[in-house]
Amino acid sequence: MVKKLIFFLTFIILGFSISFTQEQILYKQIDTTKLYLEIYHPQNINQSDNHPAIIFFFGGGWIGGNRHHFLNHAKYFSERGMVCFLVDYRTKNKHGTTPFECLKDAKSAIRFIRQNALAFNIDPSKIIAAGGSAGGHLASATALIHNYNDPADDLSISCIPNALALFNPVFDNGPGGYGYERIGNSYKDFSPLHNIQQGAPPTIIFLGTQDKLVPVETAEYYKKVMETVQAKCELKLYKGQGHGFFNYDHKKYYRQTVRATDQFLQSLGYLKNTPIIKPD
Repeated sequence: MVKKLIFFLTFIILGFSISFTQEQILYKQIDTTKLYLEIYHPQNINQSDNHPAIIFFFGGGWIGGNRHHFLNHAKYFSERGMVCFLVDYRTKNKHGTTPFECLKDAKSAIRFIRQNALAFNIDPSKIIAAGGSAGGHLASATALIHNYNDPADDLSISCIPNALALFNPVFDNGPGGYGYERIGNSYKDFSPLHNIQQGAPPTIIFLGTQDKLVPVETAEYYKKVMETVQAKCELKLYKGQGHGFFNYDHKKYYRQTVRATDQFLQSLGYLKNTPIIKPD
């Protein structure tokens, strides 16, 4: 409690006098492993306003990757008035961990951000989790999976985001799905596709029709189940595109998917006006 108070006071005293762009905040430490958030605030942020927040989880199969995967997305949405977070989490290559630790860290990050909403100038009821591939799994799993919580977290704070933006997410971890050889029978309480329930956050999904890791049929079934429990779900398919088609180096599809995400967030009342990115 004392540590959290010190963090909050330091943030208030020092934070708003500087730009948060490329600022790092330690959100979790496990032994000697330190995990950070990189924060992008709207320019000329109004301290009296609470902004929507978007939290990005990088892809890499729970094996590798780094938080800058969504750097350009964060820059764009900070210009749109959102507070954006790029999140570290433990991976197999760097920390020798399993996918289960990845999910624990993702949940810890959302709890930390929501707990410190006042300091971050965010609305804790307007938190969007976003991610690509394995990061898309983590984003959706924070919303749908009840297990895999770090016991060091304050579990009274919800880790459930209010909306999801999923870029070719590997959200089927059952037999025949992504990662089953590592997940095994734990897929029953780890795979988002198998745990969709009433009250699931509104979701937008982006997928290329030639994705070799996520079949179109899987995404269509996810959407169908979401609609069965009366949860909003939009599925955007991109003909002929493979895994990772939305990344910044694929400018055309980066622009299209960012614009569609922007419009989706407008439909939820999280953003106003028209997107910065204009139609191609």
